[in-house]
Amino acid sequence: MSMNWTQLLSHKRLGSSDHSTASSTRTDFQRDLDRIVFSSAFRRMQDKTQIFPLSKVDYVRTRLTHSLESSSVGRSLGTLVGEQIIARHKLKENEASDFGDICAAACLAHDIGNPPFGHSGEDAIRHWAENGEYGKQRVAVLQGSQREDFLNFEGNSQGFRVLTRLQNRDNPGGLQLTCATLAAFTKYPRESCIGNGRFQGVSAKKPGFTAEDQDLFSEVSETVGLLRRDPVLAIWHRHPLAFLVEAADDICYRVIDIEDGYRLGHLSYHEAMELFSAVLPDSSSRHKRLNRITGDKEKIEFLRAKVISQAISEILHCFLDHEEAILAGQIDQPLMSQIPHRAEMDRLIEVAHEKIYIAPEVIEIETAGFQVISELLERFIPIIDDVAAQGERASPRSQMMIRLIPEQFIGPHGQPAKDHYTRLLRLTDFVSGMTDSYAVSLYKKVTGISLPG
Repeated sequence: MSMNWTQLLSHKRLGSSDHSTASSTRTDFQRDLDRIVFSSAFRRMQDKTQIFPLSKVDYVRTRLTHSLESSSVGRSLGTLVGEQIIARHKLKENEASDFGDICAAACLAHDIGNPPFGHSGEDAIRHWAENGEYGKQRVAVLQGSQREDFLNFEGNSQGFRVLTRLQNRDNPGGLQLTCATLAAFTKYPRESCIGNGRFQGVSAKKPGFTAEDQDLFSEVSETVGLLRRDPVLAIWHRHPLAFLVEAADDICYRVIDIEDGYRLGHLSYHEAMELFSAVLPDSSSRHKRLNRITGDKEKIEFLRAKVISQAISEILHCFLDHEEAILAGQIDQPLMSQIPHRAEMDRLIEVAHEKIYIAPEVIEIETAGFQVISELLERFIPIIDDVAAQGERASPRSQMMIRLIPEQFIGPHGQPAKDHYTRLLRLTDFVSGMTDSYAVSLYKKVTGISLPG
């Protein structure tokens, strides 16, 4: 059994029965990209950490700029792959740009569910669910994937919620993106509870949707024809274009984190030059061009562009060489791990871990962010539980503090849901959607560190 490109490129929109959404000026997949760009969740990424939290340096990349860069690389990869796939399979209903636009849209949204303070924010939510004085009691009463949604909280599954439920929340299917884009977005097509080590491969490493959203992803997978890996558990093989989305992200953060590290003084010019040059085949024309560039910063920028171009070329050939196995679900490793210069690309991330990610300004603020997120969750869930149980008889403090939470994260008409799972899920929706600055500001207010005005 194998997936087929015609079905994989489905134009059907999740939650919408309207199949005539294309216009003369924009394809369905271009409209996906537009819907993501104009969403409030995408805009908030301008104040969410990529590496350096709450940086005062205007050069430093945020989740927003990283997503834009990944989207640019994803479009190039997708379009180049699309040209070859269309010719190879004689697809008459698609353009190469369809592949590129799907990858661009999925890359644009790939970090849209990440909480404040980067990966430390994910760790903070998991830590609170397991160790929070009050929170762990509430999580402990849950079972299966409902429980693991918090103990194994993941920004990727939160991103699926953002796209399909939290944005345009009155619409079935949220932003109502095409199923092709949503499937390409989902790097980990599995529920959160599948048993440790039962399934191998990169796509089984993390959860890609919550228990509440399983039916939505099931609809996506059925529409595009993903291959199921288990008859009972909710786990599928990846959409082939998800490999390209992952590769675009891998290329950008590996290469550009080195550039950022150099610009902020964590790497010397010669260290950055050596790391980038190792990825590139020897070229006299490149050396001549490099010698004509006078500034060190500009030389690093030039090599960064060359490294990205080289990585795109190698990923392209790797995907095409393994296309048949990918369609059959027989490959489940990142493309980056199979390219000729994989060791040199791996070295980029190794150096970033050694010299950039442990920089004092990163560790200090991420540690503080860990406290901020844990404290917000721990303070708000008893308030929500009190109002859920007591209604108008809830304590004055609970009735006052619950007003700090927007109604969409409580329940209709400000009434919390009856079950613990839904209340916890809406609270993590609220906290994970915050920007870094807003999370710090709200933390200061609820703890009394600072007062309005």
